Amino acid sequence: MADRAADPLVIRSLEFIGGMASAGGWRPEPSFPEVAFAGRSNVGKSSLLNRLIHRKKFARVSNTPGRTREINFFKVNDAFIFVDLPGYGYARISKERRAEWRPLIEGYLRSSSQLRGIVHLLDARRDPTDDDRQMLDFLGELEIPTIAVLTKTDKLAPRERADRISKISNALGLDPEQVVAFSAVTGDGREELAEAIVELLAQPAWRAAP
Repeated sequence: MADRAADPLVIRSLEFIGGMASAGGWRPEPSFPEVAFAGRSNVGKSSLLNRLIHRKKFARVSNTPGRTREINFFKVNDAFIFVDLPGYGYARISKERRAEWRPLIEGYLRSSSQLRGIVHLLDARRDPTDDDRQMLDFLGELEIPTIAVLTKTDKLAPRERADRISKISNALGLDPEQVVAFSAVTGDGREELAEAIVELLAQPAWRAAP
């Protein structure tokens, strides 16, 4: 009970409120602060979300990367929105599908007046890809506050983990202190990420309403 009482992000209620399937299509009214989650397909986004909110089936964990085809919106505690963006960079997804996703994701990021920031996931075992760099460059261009999270750190030995954090941080021009090392299996990094998200939610929207 003490650990849960100290939890910086206590989830009291959670509601799926719909998916945005096309740029300019339906999306919930921008009435609550939003934090979006982005990353390559198979980076472990669903597992991270499940661990973050202490739910086993909040986000479906699929063995087939790239299946999420919409931007999904979840209302949390009747106070803010978690936004699950489609994974990018999966080679087996058709060029046509990837071409559809880009304007969908970019349209959301450019137009969301309540967006507080992005949690950008990268696989701790892999060097950043061109897709990862393009996403970070785009977020930097828009000046959207971004939390960088390295996932699947449980698959690395402790000494290797520190080396990977340093290498990826250097490759992306980030200070290692700006990067959250996260394991959905062990829960390492969950509290640090939760604190960072709470801080994002407390900030004003990054852009004025259109």
